[in-house]
Amino acid sequence: MVSAIQRVGLGVKPPMAYELSRPILDEEVEEVTKWIEEYKQSWPRTGITLMNDGWLNKVSKNEFLNFLAYSPKGTAFLSSKEVSGTKKDANFYVRLYDKIVEEVGDKHIVQFITDNEHACVSMGSKLMDKRKHLVWTTCAAHSIDLMLEEIGEIKIVKETLKEAREHSKKKEIIRPAITRFATDYLAVDSIRESE
Repeated sequence: MVSAIQRVGLGVKPPMAYELSRPILDEEVEEVTKWIEEYKQSWPRTGITLMNDGWLNKVSKNEFLNFLAYSPKGTAFLSSKEVSGTKKDANFYVRLYDKIVEEVGDKHIVQFITDNEHACVSMGSKLMDKRKHLVWTTCAAHSIDLMLEEIGEIKIVKETLKEAREHSKKKEIIRPAITRFATDYLAVDSIRESE
């Protein structure tokens, strides 16, 4: 994008704040809405995988669950539910997922994927009992994260990481991890690369 701006030269005037906040934004909303409607047209033919991702707003401390639909045509955001202050047990997740399934359309969902926390595992079984055609799967990335977290607790691994940090010549060995539990393994790789 920068090189395209450079090629055009100094005569380019950026859009005004009003243009960005109204006409241009409205055009983008219209384009995305049209894409989502076309996307939904493929659901009867291909079905979708319903996925969710939880996150915490670190400023407001509000917790959210975002729901996404995946199909061969791509992934689309469906909705976000604020879940702050709720008891997140299996019954909570069953009610929440049941509501989302109804909103999306039971006949379109082939599979749903959740984290591996106990309440989600219990919910998966309950929802499959209720809706026989659905398949529930745990999130592979979350499973790997949990395995790495447990491996990181092994005494020799902890000691090795501690010693590696002491010999890093005060260089930063931890880089932001794509997944939080992979940080130790990225740190060791960083040490290896800096030698």
